[in-house]
Amino acid sequence: MSAESMPEPGTPEGPGTPEDSGSSALRNRAKGRRRKPRSTRRKALVITAWAAAGVVVLGGTGLGFMYFKLNDNIKSVDINQALGTDRPLDVDNGSQDILVLGSDTRSGGNKKLGGGVDDGSARSDTAMIVHVYEGHKKASVVSIPRDTLVDRPECTDSKGVEHDAGSQVMFNSAYSTGGAACAVKTVESMTGIRMDHYIEVDFSGFQKLIDELGGVKVTTTKSIRDEESHLNLKAGTHQLTGKQALGLVRTRHGVGDGSDLGRIQLQQAFIKALVEQVKDIGVLTSPKKLFDLADTATKTVTTDTDLDTVKDLASFANGLKGISPANMNMVTMPVQYDPADGNRVLVLKAKSQQVWDALKNDRPIPKSATKGAATGAAKGVVS
Repeated sequence: MSAESMPEPGTPEGPGTPEDSGSSALRNRAKGRRRKPRSTRRKALVITAWAAAGVVVLGGTGLGFMYFKLNDNIKSVDINQALGTDRPLDVDNGSQDILVLGSDTRSGGNKKLGGGVDDGSARSDTAMIVHVYEGHKKASVVSIPRDTLVDRPECTDSKGVEHDAGSQVMFNSAYSTGGAACAVKTVESMTGIRMDHYIEVDFSGFQKLIDELGGVKVTTTKSIRDEESHLNLKAGTHQLTGKQALGLVRTRHGVGDGSDLGRIQLQQAFIKALVEQVKDIGVLTSPKKLFDLADTATKTVTTDTDLDTVKDLASFANGLKGISPANMNMVTMPVQYDPADGNRVLVLKAKSQQVWDALKNDRPIPKSATKGAATGAAKGVVS
């Protein structure tokens, strides 16, 4: 099983000063256990939330042919083979680092959902490094703005095609150039941290998952209207449909300063709302509904080959189920707006290094790392 996918720009305003990035690694593999049917169902819901949020996918539920059907749904990319040994040190200290990308395809059904031109390409509009601390009770999530100018290393994609390095190119060009393998290589080059896993979530599957979960409840403190993301919400409390949820995590122009940084703030708030809601949904009584959720979730993701079976996903997800929204620290990689182009951002290297050093040492990210970095003026709009 294998899969790939591919960028687009951002917008204005903000503080900061440039500086440097980079260094080492982390790792651990969560182990699964046999579970009684009732607790398995509850766990399945929690795991589904992570999947829709872009952090993990629904694990094992099926029996017999259902199990194999779900296995066949999962697409994967052999990151280890593509990148070889030219990677940061693989340190096993009880933590895990996962690169999560939201794939924004502009072809077929996704064109309708995402807007834009059907150019046959795909884009990584959303990128997050999820660091799960030792003990698997807490996590830090670092969003990487897609419009960040970075030095992209040369890389080989999962089909064996070699791609040249690029100097000061948009971060999401790594994905559009060489797919998942080049995106992972770029992140590891920027951070010095080895990614233990890779998970990619697709647009149309995300929408369907939210609908099958019955929507997600959020409160907006301001009205949001964005023709490009097909979103129109008045200030107040809403039970978002899949289409509305997708519009919310994609919107840039409807709120804040119209920047990608503002969109990241909305995404982070939505992920917390989603995980919180699924935690409180309770146990599904319908095996059919449970299977439908599992079927959609496993069709929605592309993983690295270490997670490309239901058993592996269930084991991995088992290690995440204890992380509540209150124990998820969500930040954006420290950046400043590019003085030469308000649609781009530059890495604040010294501050970013504080973030990467904290993750490498399995420690909390210090507040000083993000103080004074550019923000998108959309914080608190969604709760």
